[in-house]
Amino acid sequence: MDAVRLAGVLEDRNAWQATHCSIGRAMEVVGTRSAMLILREAYYGTTRFDDFAARVGITEAVASARLKELTEAGIFERQPYKEPGKRTRHEYVLTEMGRDLLPAVLALMQWGDKYLHDGRGGPLTVADDATGEPVHVEVRSESGREVPLGELRVSVNGARARA
Repeated sequence: MDAVRLAGVLEDRNAWQATHCSIGRAMEVVGTRSAMLILREAYYGTTRFDDFAARVGITEAVASARLKELTEAGIFERQPYKEPGKRTRHEYVLTEMGRDLLPAVLALMQWGDKYLHDGRGGPLTVADDATGEPVHVEVRSESGREVPLGELRVSVNGARARA
């Protein structure tokens, strides 16, 4: 069975619990279907409330709740805009934090393309605009080596342990 190697104090799985898990905390922020699809639409260029609700296929109440949560979490920033003759409204623009979620969203897309479309691939392709080469999310070391699941090591972050 492939699994990550737990190192140091983590080796004894009965001696610790993942109480401050970054995955759990991230899921508290983006763990709903509507939040992920709002992010998808933001990556496609959507910024306005009505467009998010329509393109994701959710009610205005759900769109309002998710956009509020994502804005409070720091993923979106509300910016005012005004069309001629209309009142000032707000659009939702991705922050650095929101843009940094792109690999996670693309990884889900890539996984869905591989396993949920009868081996035919997904409905869309993602490519480098400059070269046309397909883009893939992979787990790589800092030096660029692709690291499979069985060759990953998880240990306590020393900086966090001292805090």
